[in-house]
Amino acid sequence: MDMLNGPLLPKIVQFSVPLILSSCLQLAFNAADVIVVGRFAGEEALAAVGSTTALINLMVNLFIGLSIGANVVMAHDWGARSLEDTEKTVHTAVLMSLVSGVLLIAVGLVLARRLLLLMDSPEDVIDLSTLYLRIYFCGMPATMAYNFGSALLRAVGDTRRPLYFLAIAGCVNVPLNLFFVIVCKLSVAGVALATVISQVISAGLVLYCLTQMDGPCHLSVHALHIDKSKLTRILRIGLPAGIQSSLFSFSNVLIQSSINAFGSVAMAGSAAAASVEGFIYTSMNAVHQAAVSFTSQNMGAGKTERISRILLCCLGLASAVGLVMGWGAYLFGRPLLGIYSPEADVIARGMERLAVTCTTYFLCGVMDTLMGVLRGMGYAVMPMLVSLSGACLFRVVWIATVFQWSPALNTLYLSYPVSWALTAAVHAICYGIVRRRMQQKTAG
Repeated sequence: MDMLNGPLLPKIVQFSVPLILSSCLQLAFNAADVIVVGRFAGEEALAAVGSTTALINLMVNLFIGLSIGANVVMAHDWGARSLEDTEKTVHTAVLMSLVSGVLLIAVGLVLARRLLLLMDSPEDVIDLSTLYLRIYFCGMPATMAYNFGSALLRAVGDTRRPLYFLAIAGCVNVPLNLFFVIVCKLSVAGVALATVISQVISAGLVLYCLTQMDGPCHLSVHALHIDKSKLTRILRIGLPAGIQSSLFSFSNVLIQSSINAFGSVAMAGSAAAASVEGFIYTSMNAVHQAAVSFTSQNMGAGKTERISRILLCCLGLASAVGLVMGWGAYLFGRPLLGIYSPEADVIARGMERLAVTCTTYFLCGVMDTLMGVLRGMGYAVMPMLVSLSGACLFRVVWIATVFQWSPALNTLYLSYPVSWALTAAVHAICYGIVRRRMQQKTAG
């Protein structure tokens, strides 16, 4: 895709739609886990699988942030038409992904139960959660390889093939879930195994795709190496993004810990609602990734005059996706939650969350889009500091103050939209400052 010339909105939509579909497919893996255990393994199994999401994100997002760095560096190199640099970025990023995956296996196996204990996971859930996490983390090399590989493809405008690869993996994941849980009676271990197998398939396909590409994007297994200059650039962009995402997840872990105190029914309801929300978030996040890729390529090519139009197009698209999907999820919330669990109490608890988060979710899309453009412009530390203060620190303070004054689930959930709005406003101010400095530099 030519991101440097011509009208922006049609190309941003063309870039985002396959990414939205592939993100939703990836989420469908997790949703299938939650649905199958909720329907066929019981309320405790549903709570065990669903309540691990925040913890998984806490441990994984630092490395996912590095894939964002790889995306930005790759897009800069490709936009500048620097073929040698592009080739070095490909091989550095793929090797980083495999090393990251191995490190995550060790972290997951050693720390899973200890972290669940810190989250006050109930006695009827913690053993199942620990088992699920340990099996899930054995698939981390594949998860990292897929995320880094698809980030490289996105950087050059290819969002379709990652979608096809996930579709193939998803067609394997769902029947495996049903087989392992219903036929083999493996409960949470079964859905974890199915997820790992599907992750291996999607990773294998994306890596094979890179090995078959011509030109500087070609991946040669024998040429895998870490280029120090590329590693430095990837870390400069990706490490702040990863730290930010991990600390975001830390604030969500604190919220999940507070939810755990309300018992397994509240945990199950929140888990089902969070799964529904995930489809909205990943759809808006696809626009965020479009903002990163388009901004990065145009910055690399020196076409800074297109950045403001990229931002406006992405803000409009992210807001539209968030409003339509968010309100749709809320209005059809009961039948959607009923897919995960037939229990009326679980559905009622889930609706409490959807009423607060889904109706305001477009604010999260606005926040992420502004942050994505700043990252694409080469600013990594600024959006990290803003997000840490406006969302992470704010939520910690909220739990320590507002939630203590009014210890109810709705009070916890309200921390999300308030933090999104505050952080988006500060990001907008930062973009205005950066844009003004850029214009002054150009004029000078």
